[in-house]
Formats: sequence, structure tokens, C-alpha cells
Amino acid sequence: MENSRSITTFEEHLEKRYGQIGEEQRMVFEAKAKAFAIGELIREERKLLKFTEEQLVVKTSTKKSVISRIENEKSDIQLSTLYRILELGLGKKVSLTIE
Repeated sequence: MENSRSITTFEEHLEKRYGQIGEEQRMVFEAKAKAFAIGELIREERKLLKFTEEQLVVKTSTKKSVISRIENEKSDIQLSTLYRILELGLGKKVSLTIE
């Protein structure tokens, strides 16, 4: 029988690489991960609706560069912009949960 190795959980990996929850390096990582997820969500929803970035710009009164930077994780997004893109542009409902 082979030697069994302990399996590292994803949380353990994050703690080793970025620190404990609440530590500065971990908070920076978590913020970047959430920004990435939001950008991906917007891009996927836009593509599902078969919208170009230009069409989304027209519906939301934003600039193409803003949409592009958000989708490519190059910019933080203001809540008002997030609302316009998701609700006005993509027809989605925004809700906020704080735990």
C-alpha cells in the first residue's frame, strides 16, 4: 500500500498563500477575485444576450472603455455603474447580501 498523503483543502491553500481571512494580503486577494467574478458575470450575460460592448454602452450610457476594463478586471466598479450595467443594460436584478 502506498503512503497516503494528506489532502490540502482550497481554504488551506489560500491561507498558506495569502494568509488568514482578515489579513491585508488575503483581503486584497479576495477583492481581486470578486472583481474578476463580476467582470466574468457581466461578459457572460452580455454574450448570452448577444450584445456587443457597444450595444451595452448605448443601453447604460457608459463608455466602451468602462465596460471593457470591468470585463477584463482592469478597473474597480462603482455600485451605480454596476447597477446600470446589470439592471438597465442586461435586465438583471441586483441584490446585496451582507454576512
